[in-house]
Amino acid sequence: MLPTARAFWLVSPGHGEIRTGYLPGCGPGEVQVRTLYSALSRGTESLVHRGGVPESQYALMRAPFQQGDLPGPVKYGYLNVGVVENGPPELMDATVFCLYPHQDRYVVPAAAVTPVPDGVPAARAVLAGTVETAVNALWDVPPLLGDRASVVGAGMVGCCVARLLAAVPGADVELVDVDPARAAVAERLGVAFATPEQAREGRDVVYHASATGEGLACSLELLAPEGRVAELSWYGDRPVTVPLGEYFHSRRLTVRASQVGTVGRPGRTHADRIALALDLLADPAFDALIGAERPFDDLPALAADGLPALCTRIAYP
Repeated sequence: MLPTARAFWLVSPGHGEIRTGYLPGCGPGEVQVRTLYSALSRGTESLVHRGGVPESQYALMRAPFQQGDLPGPVKYGYLNVGVVENGPPELMDATVFCLYPHQDRYVVPAAAVTPVPDGVPAARAVLAGTVETAVNALWDVPPLLGDRASVVGAGMVGCCVARLLAAVPGADVELVDVDPARAAVAERLGVAFATPEQAREGRDVVYHASATGEGLACSLELLAPEGRVAELSWYGDRPVTVPLGEYFHSRRLTVRASQVGTVGRPGRTHADRIALALDLLADPAFDALIGAERPFDDLPALAADGLPALCTRIAYP
């Protein structure tokens, strides 16, 4: 009898199901992984679950090991940590991170997995893909010593950016969000918090991650002359209005796109970037991003009802 694997499929926007399929054999240069945890973010995957990805972006938004096509049926996901059950001797029994969808066992090329460092718990390592996005943002728009830096949007990516900025010597970091409850998360990340009405102006750099036009407008308002906005947001199918007639020209502001699909630093590879992200996850402050843990079989309900936390960790039996 052929071995099987269980995977979550988004059948159509708001409707998902767990499907059982055959698990391919593990060939030379491949690994078979038993999943310990995967994770859902309120950013990209919420957009996928509600069917908010524009048709023109279906190809660009493909996950590395996606099956099916957007808007569905599709097997989508990219935050997965598991244990190698079969493969090269040097990887046997290793805990690894992979950009793989929500599935209890899978087979991928050995080069697609990255060993999790000994000092990083597997339960925290599911954040590696999000920390990798934050690393890329700081490579795209590097902060300087002593910068007055704000992060607008306290979602998963924004919180990761804020934590990395907090390590820049002399940096004054403020996390800005419309939800005052995010102040507790900011405190655990070691940065200041403000609502948009309270946010400080005269900032040297702002990293925008709210995925709203209002957040981008706020980012521009907060900048000092010659200031820079790193635009990390993915808006999906929503049109965005940007107030370029106000401060944009008079202050000589810059808006710089940042997207994790391209490595934002010459001479570095995707493998270099994900390895760095995993090393950074030795920092326990990142646990502040994980607000809930649910069993694998709850995934269909989460697709229908929405995600209750910044990051929902999925535990596998």
